[in-house]
Amino acid sequence: MPLDSILEKAKPIKLLICDVDGVMTDGSLYYDDNGYEFKSFNSLDGHGIKMLKSTGVDLAIITGRTSNIVLHRMKNLGIDKIYQGQEDKVEAFEQLIKETGLLAKEIAYIGDDVVDLPVMTKVGFSIAVANSHEFVIKHAHWKTQRNGGHGAVREACEFIISAQGNLDNLLNSYL
Repeated sequence: MPLDSILEKAKPIKLLICDVDGVMTDGSLYYDDNGYEFKSFNSLDGHGIKMLKSTGVDLAIITGRTSNIVLHRMKNLGIDKIYQGQEDKVEAFEQLIKETGLLAKEIAYIGDDVVDLPVMTKVGFSIAVANSHEFVIKHAHWKTQRNGGHGAVREACEFIISAQGNLDNLLNSYL
């Protein structure tokens, strides 16, 4: 798809939905001897989320797994639309549409695996992280250059901010 067409898909976005494992993390699952789970989140992604929120775009999480770690990280990022344990991610997506009143074309989704495709095929702008399953990349509107957990979410946030004409002013505000 030509870049102009991709930018047009990103322009009307008012909500970015993120998967967690493989997108906000590198997909690794760490457990200690007592069965406690650990995840690693990228701080660049976190700041990208805060930047995107500052432009008026909201964020939500839809993930198949359930973890208190995710709740803590999302609270830290100011994300309150959190759907965990979602075997059928479309149900959570439809609930988000009802809650927000947004149209599908105003929503973006960033994922990495085939379980993300049922929602990715319904949104206005679907994003695959660079190390996504190849079938997901084939069906996404755009693919990041960075891998999940290594700045892919930041890249997606900045792409949306740029498509909406706000990136230069936002970055210059740090000078």
